[in-house]
Formats: sequence, C-alpha cells, structure tokens
Amino acid sequence: MKTIIIGGGLGGLSAATTLAAHGEETILFEKNEHFGGKMKSIDIDGYHFDFGPNTITMPYVFEDILRMGGMDKTLTYRLLDVHTRNQFPDGTIFDLSSDRNYMMEQLKSFDQKGWKTYDRFLQDITKLFRTSYSSFLSRAFTSKRDYISFSLLKDTINVRPLMSMDRFFHSYFTSPYVRMALNRYATYVGSDPYRAPATFAMIAYLELMEGVYYVEGGNTKIAEAMTRAATNAGARLHAGTEVKSLVQAKDHIRGVVLENGEYVEADHVIINGDIGQTLPALLGEKQPTYDPSISAFVILAGLDASLPLHHHHLLFSDDYKKEFAELKAGRYSDDPTIYISTSRKSDPAVSPNGDNCFILVNAPPGQEIDADEYKQLIYDKLHRNGIRVSSHIQTESIWTPQDIETRFSSFRGALYGPSVNNKKQAFLRPRNKSDRFRNLYFAGGSTHPGGGSPIVTLSGQNVANHILGILTET
Repeated sequence: MKTIIIGGGLGGLSAATTLAAHGEETILFEKNEHFGGKMKSIDIDGYHFDFGPNTITMPYVFEDILRMGGMDKTLTYRLLDVHTRNQFPDGTIFDLSSDRNYMMEQLKSFDQKGWKTYDRFLQDITKLFRTSYSSFLSRAFTSKRDYISFSLLKDTINVRPLMSMDRFFHSYFTSPYVRMALNRYATYVGSDPYRAPATFAMIAYLELMEGVYYVEGGNTKIAEAMTRAATNAGARLHAGTEVKSLVQAKDHIRGVVLENGEYVEADHVIINGDIGQTLPALLGEKQPTYDPSISAFVILAGLDASLPLHHHHLLFSDDYKKEFAELKAGRYSDDPTIYISTSRKSDPAVSPNGDNCFILVNAPPGQEIDADEYKQLIYDKLHRNGIRVSSHIQTESIWTPQDIETRFSSFRGALYGPSVNNKKQAFLRPRNKSDRFRNLYFAGGSTHPGGGSPIVTLSGQNVANHILGILTET
C-alpha cells in the first residue's frame, strides 16, 4: 500500500512518520523548499526569527512522533515559568505563569474574586482539556456517524459549547486585565473571544497548568527534527515539488500529477494544507464559504539593543472588544493589541547582536493595507508605551495577509482555516476524510481537530492511525 501526502507541514510530517514507522510506503511532496509549514525559520543579517509558532505547549505530542523516527530526546525544551507579560495602556502589568503561587500573589493585589476562585478555575479548565482531549483531539473524524454518539453528546455538553470564552472567564475574574489576558487565547485558534465557545478556554489549561516551553535554538528545531524523524522512519520527502492535480476515478483518487507532469499512483492520499485553498486548486472546485480565522500583520525587527521585553510580551488595546468588532467588519484596528516574541530573552545565542522581535497584530483575512503606514502606527504605539523598537532597528521584514496566503497556500491568509466563531465551525470542522472519495484524507489546522502546532501534529497522527486501522482490517 502506498500513501501520498501533499504538504509538509507538521500534520504531514506527523502522518508520514507514523505511516512509515509502521511499514507503509509513504511519499510526501512539499511545494516550498522547507518542511514544517508556518513553523519556518527566517534568518536575516545575523538575526534568527521563528515565524511561527512562538509559543510551544504539549511537548509530549512532538516527542511521541519523534520517538517513532528515532529522534526523541534530541530537543531541549525550556519551561518558561513566567511566560507572558501583559501590559495595558494605563501601565498595569499582569503576568501569566504556570506557577500557581505567583498567580495567586498577583490576583490578590487586584482581583479578589479571582484570588478566591483561582483553584476552582484551574480545576474547571483541567476538566475542559481532559474531556476535549479524550473525545475530540485524539481521534480522527471521518464520517457523519462519528458525531452520533450519546457519550460524545454528553462530552460536548460538558465542554460548555453555549457559553462564550469571555463569559466563561467572567465567571471567575472581575479584573478586565485578567479577562483580556485570558481572552487572548481565542486568537490561538484565530477567533474572537466574544463569540468563540468556552470550550477553547482549555488552552488556558495548557499554559497555566502544563506550562509554556521554548526549544533551545528556536522552536523551528521541532520541524527540523520531525523532518529527520520522517526520513529515518522510511518516508520519502520531496521539497520544492508541487502537486498540481489529483487524478479521479469515480469514488477514489488514483494518484497525483506533479508540476513537471509526472504521474504518481497512490492507494491513499492525505492533503496536509488549508483545504479552503488546496482542495479547490487540486480538484478544480469552488472555494468554500466559511468564516475564516483571523490573519496577521507581522514585522520581523532585528535591533541593536536589548529592550525591557519579556520573551512573550503583549501591549493591549484600550478596547479589546472593539478591536474584534473591527476585525469582524474587515477593518484593521487603529489601536491594535501588539504581541512581541523575543526569543533572545531566553536564548541569547539565536540573536547575539540584539533583540529579535517578532511583532504580530491581528489582521482581517483577505484584507490588505498600506504596509508602511500600518507599520509606523504600530511603532508609534510601542514608542508611546516605552517600547522603543523603531529607534534600534538594524533589519526589518514585513508580512501581510497576502504574503501568508501566497507563501503558505492559506485561504485569504487565514492562520487557522475556519474560525471557531460559530458553533458549527467550532464543533463540526471539516472532517478528516472526504465524503466523495473513499481514499482521500485531510490533516492540518483547517480540518479536525483544529489549529495550533501540537493539535495539527495530532491531526496527522490521527489520520495515519485511521489508515493503518483500515489496512490492518483489510
């Protein structure tokens, strides 16, 4: 049996390693010259940047894949105890940490309710995560029948689908600063905390209970290790090789046609890419109609100085709810929340000459803006708040939603495929198997179970395990 994987993001690499490690002939084609998808290393003038992701959780998910390819224990994960600094326009600082005592000390000073309810909050987000992991994250959804189950319905109810994330956090905290810091977790799946279901508050569990990590040498070392693991397991990986079309035969896909015209036959095909962009291109179908996740406006800035920044640093807007209303309307915010990742704070060797600032603001998908003007708006806001990035720039690169769409074949530049801003897209994401073709599968952030590095890694592994089960049975 031969499986062809289209796309070498983390989901594709995960699927390739899993299949090959179990003896299946596996070939992966990636149109770019690098593997790892958005987990891309960018080195400019002596400054190293991880394009994404900057925040690493669930390292055991990556290690499980690496173990199959003989690459486990090759990465050094550093736990960032106080991992995110949240800075507000009035100068208030609130840090996020997996250290319960540190969190309690902060809450006691300006959120008495939160201080009293914090342990219950931790218990509740732990339940959210454990239920979500066992019922949703650790399995492929391949048909409508997968949703018809009393136990699944019960678990769905238990993850609070009818409550918004913002409302959920209101139940525990009175401080608007605490709620804004926690509401930002919705952006981890490209969504709006005032519309996304409380289910995704489980992300808080990952950061506040399990912890946030950084991989020594840069988080992109994960993608590099997974690439070697897939190769070690026996998968054949081809970079710079674009698949142009799928060859159809009634109810199945016979194979793929490469850019050079070569035809490669397959028993199974896995598409690891944004299905809103990739599937229409490969099958000549219309693009789907769904609410895409947010995109991003990104500045990579190499500085000649070390600024008073944390590894993960947020400067919030005055009105967070208004910011998401603007994004919903397709507009760039004139007062955006600004995220800065400076990995040099934890690992000076990656940028010895000064800070390597990865600066990101949320952007409406499919919408462009004058990049120089918006860049200056961001720099001016940072400067007003004591973060003088623009005074120390030695090198700079700007990425817009159009760049993200082009480089990563991402529908309208959306970072995570469909948003989770409505119940259907949150709980009925595109399934991992085609309804039309019995041997066509999907993995990655635009399909079940969703976005985020460990989650898309699970997606690829789930699909591979499903195929292995089919092969075992037949």
